[in-house]
Amino acid sequence: MSKPVLMPKPVLVPERTLSLAEIRAAMGRIRDSIYLSPCARSEDLSQLTGNSVYLKLDNLQRTGAFKERGALNKLLTLTPEELSHGVIAASAGNHAQGVAYHAGRHGVRAQIVMPLTTPLIKVSATKSYGAEVVLHGANYDEACEEAVRRSQQLGMTFIHPFDDEVVMAGQGTMGLEILDQVPDVQAIIAPIGGGGLISGVACREDPAARSKICGRHCHRGRGRDCQRHPSFA
Repeated sequence: MSKPVLMPKPVLVPERTLSLAEIRAAMGRIRDSIYLSPCARSEDLSQLTGNSVYLKLDNLQRTGAFKERGALNKLLTLTPEELSHGVIAASAGNHAQGVAYHAGRHGVRAQIVMPLTTPLIKVSATKSYGAEVVLHGANYDEACEEAVRRSQQLGMTFIHPFDDEVVMAGQGTMGLEILDQVPDVQAIIAPIGGGGLISGVACREDPAARSKICGRHCHRGRGRDCQRHPSFA
């Protein structure tokens, strides 16, 4: 008769709460290196919805997306020893370019693991910022596993695209800018992929604040819609 398999007890990890102070500290770090993107009123969307709709144009950042906020904030919190070993990330696009660009600006070695299916234009853009690109795996999960393995083998710091409080704090600086640019905002709608952006933007001093934070997640079954309208995915 076979012996029963003893499963290890789950380890309870205390919850980590992102604070507004951390987001403000992130703003102080990255302010001089990140473009203050406009929050422009859209007349078409305002007429269509019967509301005053503003668009936070972070697609005007150097790498074309908000992702570089979190990547830069993470880089600027690393120790000189960590920076000397370099950084590594897994991404098929925006996070890859954000890490590559700002690592290059600070003279830090960067290695980016991208899935084999990554479009050539994204691979080329990432390389143009000075990063070493490693193509591995059929999807993001496999590329991420390889990046973690390499980080342990090479002693490089792994920069996660969203599951990192320092990265979230960097993304949350967009929320501070929105509140400055549209002080009477009643609702902020943020795209949800991994959740790093909305986690940072939703962090407020007063949880009962008047403005609502809403998220929009792309359903797997509606991939075509998300490809046509990536900024609303």
